[in-house]
Amino acid sequence: MKTAAAILCVILALGNISMVRSQPKQKAKKPLMAPKVEPPKITHRVFLDVEIKGHSSETHRIELGLFGELFPKTVENFRALITGEKGIGPVSGKPLHYKGSVIHRIVPNFMIQGGDFTHGTGVGGESIYGTRFDDENMEEALQMDKPMYLAMANWGPNTNGSQFFITTVKTRWLDGKNVVFGKVIGGKDSVKAVEQLGTMSGKPKRKVTIVDCGEL
Repeated sequence: MKTAAAILCVILALGNISMVRSQPKQKAKKPLMAPKVEPPKITHRVFLDVEIKGHSSETHRIELGLFGELFPKTVENFRALITGEKGIGPVSGKPLHYKGSVIHRIVPNFMIQGGDFTHGTGVGGESIYGTRFDDENMEEALQMDKPMYLAMANWGPNTNGSQFFITTVKTRWLDGKNVVFGKVIGGKDSVKAVEQLGTMSGKPKRKVTIVDCGEL
């Protein structure tokens, strides 16, 4: 009896092993991919021609695409300051125009900044809506996960004027802090040429002037 019982146990055990081995292997599930985010639509194209003091008379052109569907008020401010069509600013008494202003702050591996046509030092500027205007559509704020973005410079939330900056590296620490309303679509080499004139303090090694600007 003991021998028969032992044989029966062996048969049952072998059957269980056979069942386990015969189960099909389950395929590993693929990780869920993040949905592809479509880039913002470019609604306007503009340019800045910059000249570096002490270099040849050759100008460096930077072409910018603006995201007017997401940030219509910010884009209209920048576009109008590019063309100069709004005339004299009621606050500063100076032309609302980037032409003739300087790139006053350049930090290597960070950004180039301009747009202070009232003082030229970074303390001034004026929007077409008055001295300052509010941030726009920050819930749609773009992540600054790549270089060559165009954004408004500010003094904190809702303090946009006319100053802007162009990033030369990805600047994720600025996510959600500035309105990113465009990007460089031509002349990246021109941006890099200007960046080479930067210092850690931000003071340019040479004067960089916006000698012309307009719509494309």
